[in-house]
Amino acid sequence: MGVVISIDAGTTGVRAFAIDELGQPRGFAYREFTQHFPQPGWVEHDANEIWQAVLQTLAELSAHLTEPIAALGVTDQRETIVAWDKRTGEPRYRAIVWQDRRTAARCEQLDAAGHLELVRATTGLVLDPYFSGTKAEWLLTEGGVQNDDHLALGTIDSWLVWKLTGGAHLTDTTNASRTLLFDINRLAWSDDLCELLGVPRSALPEVRPSSGRFGVTIDGLPIPAGIPLSGIVGDQQAALFGQACFETGQAKNTYGTGSFVLMNVGDTCPPPVEGLLSTVAWSLSNDLQASTTYAYEGAIFVTGAAIQWLRDGLEIIAEAAEVGPLVESVPSSDGVVFVPALTGLGSPYWDPRARGTILGITRGTTRAHIARATVEAMVFQTRDVLEAMAGASSNRVVDLRVDGGASVMDVLLQLQADQLGVPVIRSAIPETTALGSAYLAGIAEGVWSSAAEVGEMWAQTGRFDPSPHRLSADQDYRRWQRAVERSRGWEVDDESISDV
Repeated sequence: MGVVISIDAGTTGVRAFAIDELGQPRGFAYREFTQHFPQPGWVEHDANEIWQAVLQTLAELSAHLTEPIAALGVTDQRETIVAWDKRTGEPRYRAIVWQDRRTAARCEQLDAAGHLELVRATTGLVLDPYFSGTKAEWLLTEGGVQNDDHLALGTIDSWLVWKLTGGAHLTDTTNASRTLLFDINRLAWSDDLCELLGVPRSALPEVRPSSGRFGVTIDGLPIPAGIPLSGIVGDQQAALFGQACFETGQAKNTYGTGSFVLMNVGDTCPPPVEGLLSTVAWSLSNDLQASTTYAYEGAIFVTGAAIQWLRDGLEIIAEAAEVGPLVESVPSSDGVVFVPALTGLGSPYWDPRARGTILGITRGTTRAHIARATVEAMVFQTRDVLEAMAGASSNRVVDLRVDGGASVMDVLLQLQADQLGVPVIRSAIPETTALGSAYLAGIAEGVWSSAAEVGEMWAQTGRFDPSPHRLSADQDYRRWQRAVERSRGWEVDDESISDV
């Protein structure tokens, strides 16, 4: 049958990844691209440079493949927006990245005008510059991008599909669900929200299922022409699929700089819940409504970044790899709790005024206790999100499947299992994002018959079951909750301070 290739267009680079019919990796290649910061809070990418990175990684990967390529999938940094000219295929402005904050004031204005309820009910999202709708509006109103019949607007997946197929303007339900413009109940662009943000429907891509043929590759690429491009999915949803979380209640967490927790909540669109995002997890057939799976999503701002802070800020470790052994050198944090609200708190609190807090320090506190409190904070924050998800969906968390850099720490995963009271399972293949889009493409082209077959291939490299005696875990969690309350609302303006 051949191999399936995934193009994983991330925030700092592009990875091309190949797997065979048994789901085993057959090679990968990686290229970084430039981050542009033209003003404080602004983050941009050169869409053409991303495309060149795609070409370079495909060339390097394909040079080492001996089997034919059966299908191609794409996964991407979901909320980054690109504007280009349909005639020339050239960008009209740099891509505005998901991290960009230039539309923060506009989001506050929309909230003050009473539009949050419409946004929440329609899209499952919140009014935040993280999402791409207000970025698209800014391009048209402030960025000098002309709104004409030749304008194309899309997320990075749409840009790459256009280039790979020679002009197909398409996206999938997962990426569309992150734009602030897509009705996740009807699975269609929202006329009301397009009108609110002044984004022309004619410039937006056609929305299709995540698994299905989007087109075929054109001549002139490093891979042969005619290869079906048959899987598109946003990166976090791709990881959920790549972790084979196909049952309601299964969840995944990626322990990266921050963490993204997603839980499968089934085929009914979940209601908006304070502190969580509702999103499309994937769509598997041409009958969108019947085949769409939904998820709750929680964003944790600081997990691995806290370990970086121990290294670079406090300088109590020299390398991140020291943390695991340091944590295991003490039986507990000895009452120390670290709330790593270094950039505010994300889900389920969404408190931008929270600030980092370390409580419980005594003369006996050592760097090992602080390191353990840092790892425990990753665990507690994940429990915060999953308990909110379970309560909102009435679905018991079945298990948590994990990946990301910090997931190599056995002590972290055992603590996580103890806190959640469910198994925590580490994927044998860490590239779960690329794996997810490859699976979706392969299912569409018959490499695999179904998600069930994919699930049978999924393998683990470690399973951590809850300890029989979890009383101390719950006590530690209650202490964490008290510490979170003390960290919240810390940052206030000067006028408020003078009034105290």
